[in-house]
Amino acid sequence: MSGRARLALCAYAATLLAAGALIPLVEGVGWLVQAAVLLGVQSGVGALARRVPLARTLTIGVQTLVTLLLLTLVFVRDHALFGVVPGPGALMRLGELLVAGGEDVGTYAIPAPMTDGIKLMVVGGVLLIGLAVDALAVTFRSAAPAGLPLLALYSVAAGLSDGGASWLWFLLAASGYLLLLLAEGRDRLSQWGRVFGGATRNSGGLADGLAGVSGGSSPVRTGRRIGVFALGIALVAPLALPALDSGLLGGDGPGTGRGSGGGTISAVNPLVSLQNNLNQPDNREVMTYRSNIEDPQSLYLRILALDEFNGSEWRSSTRRLTDVPDRLPQPTGLGRDVSVTEVRTNISASGSYQQTYLPLPYPASEVRVGGRWRYEPEGRTLVGDDGQTTRGASYEVGSLVVEPTADQLAAAGSPPQELVREYTQVPGSLPKVVAETAEQVTEGASNAYEQAVKLQDWFASDGGFTYDTTVTSGTGSSAIARFLRDKEGFCVHFSFSMAAMARTLGIPARVAVGFTPGTMKADGAVSVGLRDAHAWPELYFEGVGWTRFEPTPSRGSTPSWTRPEVPTDSASDVAEPSADTSDEPSAAPSADDSCPPQLRQEGGCGPSQEPGAALPTDRGTPAGTVLLVILAAVLVLVLPLSPLLWRTRTRNRRMGSGGRTPADAAARTLAAWRELTDTAWDHGIAPDGSLTPRKAAARIVRLGRLDTTAAEAVHRIASSVEQVLYAPEPRPASGLAEDVSAVRTGLRASADRGTRLRAALLPRSSVRVVWALTERRTALGERWAGRRGAGRWTARLRRLTRQHG
Repeated sequence: MSGRARLALCAYAATLLAAGALIPLVEGVGWLVQAAVLLGVQSGVGALARRVPLARTLTIGVQTLVTLLLLTLVFVRDHALFGVVPGPGALMRLGELLVAGGEDVGTYAIPAPMTDGIKLMVVGGVLLIGLAVDALAVTFRSAAPAGLPLLALYSVAAGLSDGGASWLWFLLAASGYLLLLLAEGRDRLSQWGRVFGGATRNSGGLADGLAGVSGGSSPVRTGRRIGVFALGIALVAPLALPALDSGLLGGDGPGTGRGSGGGTISAVNPLVSLQNNLNQPDNREVMTYRSNIEDPQSLYLRILALDEFNGSEWRSSTRRLTDVPDRLPQPTGLGRDVSVTEVRTNISASGSYQQTYLPLPYPASEVRVGGRWRYEPEGRTLVGDDGQTTRGASYEVGSLVVEPTADQLAAAGSPPQELVREYTQVPGSLPKVVAETAEQVTEGASNAYEQAVKLQDWFASDGGFTYDTTVTSGTGSSAIARFLRDKEGFCVHFSFSMAAMARTLGIPARVAVGFTPGTMKADGAVSVGLRDAHAWPELYFEGVGWTRFEPTPSRGSTPSWTRPEVPTDSASDVAEPSADTSDEPSAAPSADDSCPPQLRQEGGCGPSQEPGAALPTDRGTPAGTVLLVILAAVLVLVLPLSPLLWRTRTRNRRMGSGGRTPADAAARTLAAWRELTDTAWDHGIAPDGSLTPRKAAARIVRLGRLDTTAAEAVHRIASSVEQVLYAPEPRPASGLAEDVSAVRTGLRASADRGTRLRAALLPRSSVRVVWALTERRTALGERWAGRRGAGRWTARLRRLTRQHG
């Protein structure tokens, strides 16, 4: 195989190994098989183009064209000319699939289902990376820069997995890159001939030992050692350096700092798993809690708030983190005249619920939790530090039940200008229909509170909206406009649309993500299931603070301060929770009665049936991933033991009984000598092919410090070898296996513990495997070259000339 062909093969393998990092992101591994086939075609076309040869730019152009044809054939053949030529319709369809894939990436949890859009992004991405690697490493003969696209491929996988990229995927990607560098280095060295050569291995003869071990391919060995050392540093350094704990090998959560004053949070949007969780058949329990609150239906468990809307998504903005205070500060904007009751809640998260953010009733006033947690003051959230999650956590929370009246909300003053600037921002891409609709719906309202209530009622009952979990998800401007037009969606659409419309009216708004109250159990505890997860808008009113609204029909509970009965209550009734409590149970059945029959049959109705938003979904590990992990585990276990296994097999084969002919007896004797020299080599006595058997035996006895029994065994085997080599009629030897065993026992007895362990687990003689494979590959290469040589065609031509002459 030529050097360039070897480079092309290594570039292909390196790309596939790096693509393995994408496996945890999507369901199944069928896409990887498809990508491997398409990548093979792409690499093969490049090899043919270079063999013509074409100019480098033309080679890359041909590969790019073939890649486009392949993607057209696989994904949009129905829109292509003759099923493969990408016309305008096919290109437009490819663009639509890419857009749909981008929306799917922002919709589904990991592992995401393999939709057509996601499949195009994954397979197409692998092909583009493969094209870049092949161009750099093979076409331009520069393998080192090819590591950049490989690193980009791994980094994308590590980033999307939110710290889930394990060391195994990094090790595979790095191994592919090192393989590519080794192939290039070997190709460059081969062009210089055997300048660096030393004494060659002696494949025949008596000792067939480590002759010339100090020569040969020392630059290659040095390169391998440097590569292994660098890979080890890359794996170990992130564990030792605090600054790298969330680097390419993945962290467990957003960037968090240590100490009392540091750390920021750049929250990953937790709604990526929403539609996936909506269709879960099993409402798996994620936590249970007990609380002394009088009205359990008002106890929402809040994870975090999404306060930044950039036009394509709602997300949590970057915030500073601090240590968790013993007593959380007073909620922003809460006045003294608002009725407040403090309650205690004990929460236990299940082992299957693993979230970086700690679910808390809002607003929490005190949190007692074990582990490494940090506090984000603006959103009043607790964030896990250094891999801390909610898995199996048990904690106690003190929280405030804030019960404003309609009059208090209607009389709210103007919010601080800084808060207004931050929480009323809308992107320029937001369609005008959003603001226009907000103005129409709230027409006649005299204050921000009445506007908020009108928006909530319009979404929940008056606007003709339908709760539908099959609607295409999306959190951007176009998704909001589509939702207002079609009036079909789920809690994400309702909450995001109301928050966006409130902002256009000048009302500070954000979206909270968490859980609805859950379902009461017989023992008094409340069970919170996967489908109890929810998203709702929070609007700010000066004197009250951030206030919950519920625009999603038949989900959660309508806040008491937005119901018609509340504004008519007297002032003396405000502080009495019993008046509000009596109204809550009646709201839940009516919401359930209004639920469509189809959703009721699917278990999608009722306050405990709200499908989830920002939750990790335990969908089980894909079978392909399980097989890959098992294969990797087997490799991890078998590879370190492979020298031991090979050495044991070789020893048994050499000491086995062969035939009974004189030739067989001679072969057994030479095999015993080979086993003797290899055993001594394993214990640190390198064979010397220049010595006679007698001198070699004396050297083994001397260096091995053998006792009398072992020394006599060595000399007996050496005498048998001399008989085979030099005697006219060799005498058959017996007891060779016992003598070899005695020598091995003597060598082990005189060696220290480290030498014995290395002789067993990493025997030096196992290098013969590498030598044998190299020689076999060289022989096959020479045989192949001979078959293809001009001499064969010349001989055929001569034969034909003689026949027809």
